Amino acid sequence: MDLLMAARPGRNCTVVEVRGELDMATSAQLGAGLQRLIDAGDRRVVVDLAGVSFMDSSALGALVTAYKALREAGGRLGLAAVQPAVRSVLEITSVDRVIAVYDSVEAASADGRPADAGTSG
Repeated sequence: MDLLMAARPGRNCTVVEVRGELDMATSAQLGAGLQRLIDAGDRRVVVDLAGVSFMDSSALGALVTAYKALREAGGRLGLAAVQPAVRSVLEITSVDRVIAVYDSVEAASADGRPADAGTSG
């Protein structure tokens, strides 16, 4: 399945809607798309994962790389609307302790905490 990504303005952030499976075949596309936003000056990015049913370690790597780049630029990355199978991967790898995970895009967009404030639910 192909990966579909679309960025749109959100409340105090850029929302990146992702649909498809995040695996070795698509993780480079995810990473490149997030890096383009960072290079363009976006500092608060929320990745909407409602349409993602599967994520492997290569996609985790792309998200962690984007998280680090945003943090170094004084920004932050959040993950929203994570499906149960993907949430399980985030929990098993403890990535959910580093990158904030939110129940909805609205909750992630409304969170105005600084970049180093930890995670939320």
